[in-house]
Amino acid sequence: MKKEKLPKLGLLYMDYVLRFFDKSNFKGWPDKIEIVTYHWKNDKDRFIKEVKRKKIDVLIGNVPATAYETFREIANALPNVQFIPSLDTQFSNKSKENVTRFAWKYDIPIPKTYIHYDADKADRFIEDTEYPKIIKKSYGPSNYGGYFVHKVDSKQEARNLLAQKKYHPAYFQDFVPMEADVRVMLIGHKPVCAFWRRAPEGEWLTNTSQGGSMDYMDVPKELLDLAVQVSKDANAEYWACDVAVGVDGEYRILECATAFAAFPYIRDWIGQYIMYKFSNGRFNKPNAPLYNWEELGKMDASVLRTLRYITFGKYTPSYDGAYFLDKKVRETEDGDMYLHEMDSLYPMLLTDDRTEEEWASDKWNYQDNYGKSVRKVHAKSNPKDIKPKKKEFEKKEIEIAQKDEIIEEEKSIIITKKSIKKILTSVDGIGKKKSNKILKKFSHEEIITHLEESPETIEKKFPWFKGNMLDELKSAWNNFKNRL
Repeated sequence: MKKEKLPKLGLLYMDYVLRFFDKSNFKGWPDKIEIVTYHWKNDKDRFIKEVKRKKIDVLIGNVPATAYETFREIANALPNVQFIPSLDTQFSNKSKENVTRFAWKYDIPIPKTYIHYDADKADRFIEDTEYPKIIKKSYGPSNYGGYFVHKVDSKQEARNLLAQKKYHPAYFQDFVPMEADVRVMLIGHKPVCAFWRRAPEGEWLTNTSQGGSMDYMDVPKELLDLAVQVSKDANAEYWACDVAVGVDGEYRILECATAFAAFPYIRDWIGQYIMYKFSNGRFNKPNAPLYNWEELGKMDASVLRTLRYITFGKYTPSYDGAYFLDKKVRETEDGDMYLHEMDSLYPMLLTDDRTEEEWASDKWNYQDNYGKSVRKVHAKSNPKDIKPKKKEFEKKEIEIAQKDEIIEEEKSIIITKKSIKKILTSVDGIGKKKSNKILKKFSHEEIITHLEESPETIEKKFPWFKGNMLDELKSAWNNFKNRL
């Protein structure tokens, strides 16, 4: 019997942007996987022609914030090409404002948020609101360890910060005291990894680059339930949520997107899931048992960054299985549950293939559309003070006023190999030859990951890396981020 022809897969790459997928993540796919690279500037027409010439049916890859609107146009010009994730699913990748509007639409619990494009209205808000407040940069590059998130304790601090940073729009959130936050990664709406991030004593940022700690143990079922619902709302093949655990016991979404740091074995699972989705049964979907991360998390992070193609056996009742697995119990709001029972509550599901745009740019691209027309946003699209259990909403209308205002286009922050080399050679004792050795030992992606999360890894790999070199390297990296 002749096997059904498989769709032509393509991987979307971009100059200067770290690659999320590689062909090796799609191990076993029998046909050639094409690669198409977007070169920025005026590359849209050439890129569209290349996708058509290579007869790609499914184009896989994340789109960075600064290219999102261009790829909306590209996707519309390629109606027969399925983007994975879809541009609708990637709506939250573009900005924190988009995350907020996504949350408002689906009644997702978030800290109460205020967005002002008009400078006078922002200033009146600063004058009248209560403090502390969180101010974030909405559009632009990745957050690099909390650098674009600020806590202000007074109206003068808020004014000084916005005068210095010139963030546009002015994006405020109520400060919510947190016990910790949890990063949850999902594939097909099933949690496949989750870990706690806790702020150092006396601090409020939980990023590990800011001194926060992390562990993988005892993530509550109810928190996973929230992450699953958000993934379903986004119709996401793969997804990550940062969930704040407030001192009040409530859960609130802080961030969510398809663009996130993931260990190689998780990217392998995503590849297997995509192969399962498009192979009409020829490939099995990956089996990632609930709380697998607790066992894997016992390994050092440097080991986890090298592991590939991890597989798990499926639970089958047996005497031994009942003896060992039935001892593993989780406490939930509905009572104690066995792990294998909980796992059955979280199936890995196929996403819907939708043809209509949910987040069309002519309506939702506030960044570029602001000032071009006068329109009132429907109350359903506006801020609600949402509590996960009580669901008490405060309706509020935002009026988008007509105003001649120049909105500077966000520049894409490009971390080139040249930039990395400049950071390395700024350290006393690291010259051209030694910087080349570091760049030869680590890939571009690994260098950035280590600089952000674990600079000590670089120190351990080279016997000549001694004295104050590590402190100087950390300082050089922070100085580079401060200039972004």
